[in-house]
Amino acid sequence: MMPEADATQLSPKDPSMPASREAPQDGRPDLSLGTTPDNLGTSSLTDGHTLDLSSPEKAEDARPNSPEEALWTTRVDGRVRLRLDPSCPEQPPYTVHRMFYEALDKYGHLHALGFKRQGSWEHITYSQYYLLARKAAKGFLKLGLERTHSVAILGFNSPEWFFSAVGAVFAGGIVTGIYTTSSPETCQYIAHDCRASIIVVDTQKQLEKILKIWGNLPYLKAVVMYREAPAGEVANVHTMEELMRLGDQVPEEDLDAVVSAQQPNQCCVLVYTSGTTGSPKGVMLSQDNITWIARYGSQAGGIQPAEVQQEVVVSYLPLSHIAAQIYDLWTGIQWGAQVCFAEPDALKGSLVHTLREVEPTSHMGVPRVWEKIMERIQEVVAQSGFIRRKMLLWAMSVMLEHNLTCPSSDLKPFTTRLADYLVLAKVRQALGLARCQKNFYGAAPMTAETQRFFLGLNIRLFSGYGLSETSGPHFMSSPCNYRLHSSGKVVPGCRAKLVNQDAEGIGEVCMWGRTVFMGYLNMEDKTREAIDADGWLHSGDLGRLDSDGFLYITGRLKELIITSGGENVPPLPIEEAVKTELPIVSNAMLIGDQRKFLSMLLTLKCTLDPDTSDPTDNLTEQAVEFCRRVGSRASTVSEIVGGKDESVYQAIEEGIQRVNRNAAARPYHIQKWAILERDFSISGGELGPTMKLKRPTVLEKYKDIIESFYLEHKQ
Repeated sequence: MMPEADATQLSPKDPSMPASREAPQDGRPDLSLGTTPDNLGTSSLTDGHTLDLSSPEKAEDARPNSPEEALWTTRVDGRVRLRLDPSCPEQPPYTVHRMFYEALDKYGHLHALGFKRQGSWEHITYSQYYLLARKAAKGFLKLGLERTHSVAILGFNSPEWFFSAVGAVFAGGIVTGIYTTSSPETCQYIAHDCRASIIVVDTQKQLEKILKIWGNLPYLKAVVMYREAPAGEVANVHTMEELMRLGDQVPEEDLDAVVSAQQPNQCCVLVYTSGTTGSPKGVMLSQDNITWIARYGSQAGGIQPAEVQQEVVVSYLPLSHIAAQIYDLWTGIQWGAQVCFAEPDALKGSLVHTLREVEPTSHMGVPRVWEKIMERIQEVVAQSGFIRRKMLLWAMSVMLEHNLTCPSSDLKPFTTRLADYLVLAKVRQALGLARCQKNFYGAAPMTAETQRFFLGLNIRLFSGYGLSETSGPHFMSSPCNYRLHSSGKVVPGCRAKLVNQDAEGIGEVCMWGRTVFMGYLNMEDKTREAIDADGWLHSGDLGRLDSDGFLYITGRLKELIITSGGENVPPLPIEEAVKTELPIVSNAMLIGDQRKFLSMLLTLKCTLDPDTSDPTDNLTEQAVEFCRRVGSRASTVSEIVGGKDESVYQAIEEGIQRVNRNAAARPYHIQKWAILERDFSISGGELGPTMKLKRPTVLEKYKDIIESFYLEHKQ
């Protein structure tokens, strides 16, 4: 086993470290680096090598950068002045390598990564994880990775994604995630922009995208595959196993020299915005951004270090998105969490099976994931017998009332405890969330209906608020810091303010702190738009702060509808009111910018194709139930829209009128609306990779329907 390290050796004041340590031989299964089912489990993880933990990081302990350095840069090889502040927790700036090294001393023997091979769970310890990351780093160097060039990763979450990402940083490169749903054109734009020397892909399907565009990528030297083997011999395409063997040819000292040259104020991660408008922007994050947020952002969310309780999380959301990358990858290293990987079809139905097997202590989902869980429960309930259905509805109403009236109290009345014990605990167990103490959501707004539903199951959904440009959460909710519909309080050590506030105290959210990004790669104009002369990041989001400092996001500055009469209308509250009033509605988008009145596009809740996750024509159980309640026999969207189902259209009109009656003033009334034939989707272009509504795309795609609202009015 690995000997204990002297804690003083890891102090930033004394960066000398032991020369080498032996890799732990704990009898656990080795990770196979094979890429086909036949050779999984055949190769040794450590291959008898010793785990060299010498760390030549004296350079990173240099004094913080001189004050004349700017707070931002658009050069990938640029450096920035770190936002060290007296209000900031006293964490000296340090690199990703140092963060991992310090974690090794405490967590080296613990399971770091869990993955399924041939139906069985296997695990990698933190010591093994570190060794694999170093091997990958040396492999990348052997393949010709240049400093500040990228290793782009285009594949589903896996151990290989993690040690490729960490290895890229160790090797002095930049890790750049690409969404698996990206088109070849988007892949080309990102790979060229980030100067990808190497692209890591998981399947033949993703490889084919790269082969199609390789001729337009002058920096690309090699592709590495990890889930499947290439279908045939292709020049400069390697398996992950081959990458590791190449790494063995590079001396440890060569990698150490690269590590020692790294500084906390240099870029190590690029996160590309999903591009709801225009080309994706490359958000440059420094080593300090990553190491600081991994510690303090997660602490604000109540994440525990493994010394107290080893957190167990399931990784399934796209790692190319900032939320999943910080939550799964970097925070995991900081606190010694065990990260278990879901299957690639997680969002098509297998996620719940993984959750049941793993039983996470902490879980995160974008709002659409939580909505899908809610809809599935509602479908099961609708098909249940009378007594079982009544029991669940009773238990949920009792629990919801308690959680709304006593949100901070863990002391529950007898009836509430009985409801939880007899009914709700079993539902949480069936979801795989029995041990889960922290359930998070982010990336998009969540409806009040969904939050109340889960409160009824005694599952509080904690929100975080931040951007790719703030390295993830700048505000956090947690079990100790919760208010319904709020995004929580500012992370300790960060600052925030609202500018251009209106009479209701709503203004643009602006942020400052060690979370704030370095700048947009090669985009000076966009960077100047985002960061003002005093260094404050302008989010473009509108929000208000209550007297206790809890943030409530009310909309997007650019999404603010300004009617031709000059009324400022935030669309989100009206859209949410419609969805709450009409449980058959899946998406509602308000229209009216520079128009005489407001109109709305609606989509209906429908089932998803299990293979593609695209919306089908079939209504969900909840939508069918709504139809039956209003006197319709419809079970498909086309029956309702094609035949202009009178009962459903009348019920929706009545719901819209109820929303209008509660509106603040007449200019806020919805005067025209239409139901679309198909729900919004990623493949349809209306939703981004994190299920965020792409309003400009919807306006363009359905412009004929929208124009008809206003043409009719003119007549």
